[in-house]
Amino acid sequence: MMQTSNKQSSKLTRLIILSLLGAVSLLLFFINFPLPLLPSYLKIDFSDVPAIMASLIFSPLAGVIVVAIKNGLYLAIGGGEIVGVTANLIAGVLLVLPIGILYHKFKNVKSIVSGLITGTIIMALGMGVFNYFVLLPAYSLMMGWGEVTHEFMMTTILVGILPFNVIKGIIVGILFVPIFIKMRRWIEQQQAKFV
Repeated sequence: MMQTSNKQSSKLTRLIILSLLGAVSLLLFFINFPLPLLPSYLKIDFSDVPAIMASLIFSPLAGVIVVAIKNGLYLAIGGGEIVGVTANLIAGVLLVLPIGILYHKFKNVKSIVSGLITGTIIMALGMGVFNYFVLLPAYSLMMGWGEVTHEFMMTTILVGILPFNVIKGIIVGILFVPIFIKMRRWIEQQQAKFV
């Protein structure tokens, strides 16, 4: 009976931590800035950092849950439209999953760096493909622009989406690696609590 109670308590604590990280992620989402020479609707933010942290402490899936909580809350408060929120959700998942997977396989700083590089590449390429086939046509339909041309989509992806996601991954990586190095012992202590 005691073991069941401890398990339930651990699950509840995990849920509370993930919810808090999701809320912190939402707050960080509001601190954003556009990049010069790129479309102004593409903004850099640091909201994926709590999701990366969750994926290291718990599991890659926990990071995905934090990304989902952030985007769900953002949509619930009327912060954006469905296409933009969907884009942010997918980009976050594509970045966070490889970091969590590689970290849990090797558990060192090198795996964090490899995960950030892999996640950035997957996010940039994945968002390019997803924008081409789904997001740009959906956004065009939503805005009443009619059918978008292949040239328009390729230009938007090559000149905007692709470089933006590469730069975003690099900036998040530059910010996250020192945070991880400083907090590594604490992260490992948290992992031990939730095994």
